[in-house]
Amino acid sequence: MKKILAGLVVVIMVLYFAINKQESNTLVIYSALEQYRNDDLKAHLAEKFPDLNVQIMYMPTAKVAAKIQTEKEHSDADIVLGVETGYMEKMKDSLADVAEYSHLDYIDGMLPEHGKYLIWESYGGGFAVNTEILKKYGIAEPKTYEDLLKPEFKNKISIQNPKSSSTGYNFYLNLRNIWGEKKTLEYFDKLNDNVKQYSESGSGPVKLLIQGECAVGTALTYQVVTEINNGNPLKMIYPKSGSPYSLDGVSVVKGKDDKGDVRDVFEYLVNEYLVYDKDHYNPGKILKGQKSEMENYPEDIKYADMTGIDDLGLKDELLGKWKY
Repeated sequence: MKKILAGLVVVIMVLYFAINKQESNTLVIYSALEQYRNDDLKAHLAEKFPDLNVQIMYMPTAKVAAKIQTEKEHSDADIVLGVETGYMEKMKDSLADVAEYSHLDYIDGMLPEHGKYLIWESYGGGFAVNTEILKKYGIAEPKTYEDLLKPEFKNKISIQNPKSSSTGYNFYLNLRNIWGEKKTLEYFDKLNDNVKQYSESGSGPVKLLIQGECAVGTALTYQVVTEINNGNPLKMIYPKSGSPYSLDGVSVVKGKDDKGDVRDVFEYLVNEYLVYDKDHYNPGKILKGQKSEMENYPEDIKYADMTGIDDLGLKDELLGKWKY
């Protein structure tokens, strides 16, 4: 009987230490990046940190902020990645001080003074067109927002719904900054006559362009350039007012920065993998001297007036007036 009890104790102890070892070697990242980028990141982390069990959980940016604000240091997440800066600001009190982790040279004014997060990327957009569809119907390339109101574009346009897509909101906010709220809402009332589909996601219009279902779509530059490099007949056009854009960030949940593994992974992310990500996925400029390695990525992009991009109160107000 004593031998049986002793054996059970050993088994229990082995299981206890195995479970605790597994838990201590598990690191969780909440990421709002696209799944293919999450998959690539996970592969790199597995190679760099083979003894760690890194779990990357995709989560929309607003949901990340809501969970971290509620759970704080009790969150399952150790690191948050790809979250829009407006939401990073909203949850900054639940984030650790991370400014000292970065050894990269950011563009002046790019980083928040409070140091609660670092900038991960800048993503801007414009008009994407399917050149074959335009040629088929004899339609001239649109150069301005007003051009999209022309009758020849009826049922040939796709834009993002700003209530579900940050890309859509970027265009909405920029027009509000250019024209004011009244004219912007009137514009979208007119544009609605030509819109074939409002996409729930930022990449939706690009998919419709590739399928030949639309001629024009609002889209992110890096997504369009990726498809151009894949051989699709797309072209990027920027309105004279510039490319609407926004920023997202990366940080450590407060209280998780006392873990050595979390610090090591975060330092790798913000100094090495960030550069790789800019070279391979989104070359939007955030670093001094940054040059794109992505073929066909445009240089010297003029960026639009995005005043208020981090103002979530303004965002709620504008989205409350969106009809479509």
